[in-house]
Amino acid sequence: MMKKIRCAIYTRKSSEEGLEQDFNSLDAQREACASYIASQKHEGWVLHAKHYDDGGISGGHLERPALHRLLADVDDGAVDQIVVYKIDRLTRSLADFARLVDRLESAGASFVSVTQSFNTATSMGRLTLNVLLSFAQFEREVTAERIRDKIAASKQKGMWMGGNIPLGYDIAGRTLTINAIEAATVRTLFDLYEKHGTIRAVVVEAEQMGLRSKVRTSPSGKTTGGRLFDRGHVHYLLTNPVYAGKIRHKNQTHDGLHPAIIEPDRWQSVQDRLMAQASRGRQNQKNGSNISLLAGKLRDETGDRLTPSHTSKHGQRYRYYVSHRLIKHSGEAHQDGWRLPARPLEDRIAKAVLDHLEGKAVGDLLLEANADKIARLQKTIGSMTAGNETKSRLLSLIKEVRLEPGSASITLDAHKTGKALNVDPARINPETLQFSCPFQTRKRGVETRLILGKENQSVDPVLIRNIARAHHWYEAIKSGLSYEEIAKRDRVSKHRVMQTIHLAFLSPQIVKNILQGNQPTDLTTKKLLCNPLPSCWKAQDQQLKAL
Repeated sequence: MMKKIRCAIYTRKSSEEGLEQDFNSLDAQREACASYIASQKHEGWVLHAKHYDDGGISGGHLERPALHRLLADVDDGAVDQIVVYKIDRLTRSLADFARLVDRLESAGASFVSVTQSFNTATSMGRLTLNVLLSFAQFEREVTAERIRDKIAASKQKGMWMGGNIPLGYDIAGRTLTINAIEAATVRTLFDLYEKHGTIRAVVVEAEQMGLRSKVRTSPSGKTTGGRLFDRGHVHYLLTNPVYAGKIRHKNQTHDGLHPAIIEPDRWQSVQDRLMAQASRGRQNQKNGSNISLLAGKLRDETGDRLTPSHTSKHGQRYRYYVSHRLIKHSGEAHQDGWRLPARPLEDRIAKAVLDHLEGKAVGDLLLEANADKIARLQKTIGSMTAGNETKSRLLSLIKEVRLEPGSASITLDAHKTGKALNVDPARINPETLQFSCPFQTRKRGVETRLILGKENQSVDPVLIRNIARAHHWYEAIKSGLSYEEIAKRDRVSKHRVMQTIHLAFLSPQIVKNILQGNQPTDLTTKKLLCNPLPSCWKAQDQQLKAL
């Protein structure tokens, strides 16, 4: 007697579009599968009575109610074979398909596609399925990439691409319109922060004023929101660029099509204040040693802000300025950015500002100046360096510092500079408020050394000691000792002696510069040992310039 093969039909559609029709895509799939099962009646195929339909659910995962019911029936032995219209109706993922096949095989069941002539009961059928699923997964991933690219391109044009509508706005197609009542709440929260300077104080007063979050109603009719603001909600609201008329996409912001509730300059001022507040540690606040004086003022070559950060080791606090993307994507590979020690950077930028004011700018700072005005200006600049607050006074004049490989562009704030120098900001020559200077970073072990302007490297005792040792070993060679004898005597390797002795042939001028600390910034023992110089002194100068 022929064995009956109980066949269950599974149908799926990714979107809900058209499911309300009397005869939809799921019905069409089921009809085609039922006809195919009827054509295989001579093989003992019979149609299972239950329906397994997943409408409006993606095939990129297995979290589907009808599929779970079907697999449970397979495990219970009620279904011998799953029939689908196309393989991608069951799954679009190779990994999920492998798990499904293992589960079917363990239950003694198989899988058949109506429009693709194969089944998983044969090795050739499984091979063909793997190939087709590879293309199905590829198609799904390409579609996802297209959607992501479309969202990115739309946001770049300033469009609103969905998500929770922020407080203060209503949706209007692909943009936002201002909700006057809610916008008043947003402005009040910004006013409170500018008044108090702390989020904690904003939360307290907002509660006293009865301010509430946005009320949202889901398609199912469920209502959420309308609650008092907490610290996290206030911080998110204050840092949301949508209120400045911007659209955020990952770590970039674009000009939005919607109107701003908060003026962009005012919004940016709040961001600077928030970052400056976050950079303050609880330790040593009285003497200000842990305050990041450049918070909110530093940008890198991509326009990304450098955010204050710190680490603690053995009770000592070490401050840094770090590109925001390194913090946001911490732990991810292939992330480039800046991580600069805070105190040396602040010291060198403060010195660069002072050098600029005392140098070229002092004569050209005022649009109309005579000798008396310049003399008074010089005296005022000199008084800025008196006392213990010199660095903070100089850095307070800065509006922005943009760091690029090889240079730093510094822009001074006209109003703050005028106030500090006792001159009318309108009388300041705007060309003198922006200047650039060379900027380099050098690694020495775990230390990052910063070189700003025409600053020379300090005396390198390690390099000087190795040059002296090279001359000592060279004299020993001339006296008749071998490399092996020198190495044994001084307890070093023969290779070290042969490598270091080249330093004995540096030109007198190069040695003089090294002794005075006037050598190139990156001229170290390691560099000289890895790049031996020629014996010709003129050629040495040429090679050093090329290194």
